Amino acid sequence: MRVMAQMGMVMNLDKCIGCHTCSVTCKQAWTNRAGTEYVWFNNVETRPGQGYPRRYEDQEQWKGGWQLNKKGRLVLKGGGRLKKLFGLFASPVQPELKDYYEPWTYDYKTLIDAPLGDDFPVARPKSLITGKDTKISWSANWDDDLGGAPEMGHLDPIVEKVRRESEDKIKFAFEQTFMFYLPRICEHCLNPSCMASCPSGAIYKRVEDGIVLVDQDKCRGWRQCITGCPYKKIYFNHKTGKAEKCTFCYPRVEVGLPTVCSETCVGRLRYLGLFLYDADRVTEAAAVTDVTDLYESQMDVLLDPNDPEVSAAALDQGIPADWLEAARKSPVYALAKVYKVALPLHPEYRTMPMVWYVPPLSPIVDLLSEQGHDAEDSGNLFGAIDALRIPVEYLAELFTAGDTDKITEVLRKLAAMRAYMRAITMEQEPDPSIPAAVGMSPGSMYEMYRLMAIAKYDERYVIPKAHVEQAHDLEEMGCSVDFEGGPGMYEDSPFGEASGRPTPVAVENFYALKDRQTSDTPAGEQALQGRVNLLNWDGNGSPAGLFPEKRDQPHAAPPSPADLRPPAEGGSL
Repeated sequence: MRVMAQMGMVMNLDKCIGCHTCSVTCKQAWTNRAGTEYVWFNNVETRPGQGYPRRYEDQEQWKGGWQLNKKGRLVLKGGGRLKKLFGLFASPVQPELKDYYEPWTYDYKTLIDAPLGDDFPVARPKSLITGKDTKISWSANWDDDLGGAPEMGHLDPIVEKVRRESEDKIKFAFEQTFMFYLPRICEHCLNPSCMASCPSGAIYKRVEDGIVLVDQDKCRGWRQCITGCPYKKIYFNHKTGKAEKCTFCYPRVEVGLPTVCSETCVGRLRYLGLFLYDADRVTEAAAVTDVTDLYESQMDVLLDPNDPEVSAAALDQGIPADWLEAARKSPVYALAKVYKVALPLHPEYRTMPMVWYVPPLSPIVDLLSEQGHDAEDSGNLFGAIDALRIPVEYLAELFTAGDTDKITEVLRKLAAMRAYMRAITMEQEPDPSIPAAVGMSPGSMYEMYRLMAIAKYDERYVIPKAHVEQAHDLEEMGCSVDFEGGPGMYEDSPFGEASGRPTPVAVENFYALKDRQTSDTPAGEQALQGRVNLLNWDGNGSPAGLFPEKRDQPHAAPPSPADLRPPAEGGSL
């Protein structure tokens, strides 16, 4: 048994109001730079809907995640090394810009500076890729509040699958419409297919907390990680030529603070905590034959931190005692393993995702209320769960690889909690038969209610801090603040006299990218000063020294930046 720690997240979908505060704060913190205009590490999708990028769940097209070969072994759905080699420069299984959306801004200058007149000035949308006028037809949240509508609902890949398998049981009629919000971030999987797909070895999983990151110095921009990730939560920065993804706000987590999306969540629906798992069993658990068994096999990998044998093994293998105590108090472990109401997103991808979801009960409660029934009565709720096959089937395709029994079991627990706690709130005698009907005691049901409904800040976020002895594992080979000139402090020392020490590549990248993104001249004309650095060259012009000069002919002038701009539509990132 090899015990390892994994930071995880649980989101209670019944609390999400679709305000996108998490998306906005995440974007301001992580993706407000040039080249990341279309990038959303955190986005909130409306279900039913196409998702972002469009129809990312259609793995028959995008070939993400893992599958079993004829010998029953895990292999990448996108193919092995040879197949990926042929797809390095032209990959038909990667989303194009149109599948995300062409980011835009508005011509505010014209709006502000327009002279006084009888007509109203218009701020036309301008593409952030080409700088030209564009027509807005799609965005990251284009399906917002259109869930269940006949105009958009049929484009959802899960709706298509359920319709095929259940002979049109999902119908988009007004009285049958259901909708809920699904916030999404990188899943920080136990068995990440993005990491296995990277030819450069740039994607790694941190040993201390399981967070999956991209080493920007090693990344060569092959974009095979985008193909490999079935959730399409890795993005390509077309300015730096690097892949980027959700970092789980690791600088905050290391000091015990929650992620930005969790901290700013209006509905307080996110929980952060620690899992302990057996790393030796991950591959075996991900390779079970029946996809409906993947949820249970993933649950078996998670270890009980209260087990004396697990605790002894964890301490023996270097997990600090305070981390072990945090695992015992972890709200994500309680919701996922103890109460079993949190479920992983698309376990059939076999990546062992570690962002979990409490499925929504609202579609059932809302319908009962609209029909004039007592929506909090346990008998009504239990009966409605069994009768309303539409949301149960849809939720099963999202969270249990199609196993409706597991979804029904979770929804019955949530319904029982509502009915049981209503009696207490109304100062009535609680009925112990309600928790007993779902295999719980009155005490455990109250504890589950407390965690899901009224938990305080330090109960929702149980985050152990990084230790001082881990400092060298969390830093770069050379400290960028040792050089003069600010972050990276690059100006003199690295190439000056008697610098005499290794320079982090990130320092060079930082200044080269800063110069290019704040300069009107092509890359390399001044910033690289005769040195060729292909890691930083984005194709905008050619650095001096990249090509040998011809002695018998004058040196041809490099093409202008306007000639090198990508096409306005349909271009692949």
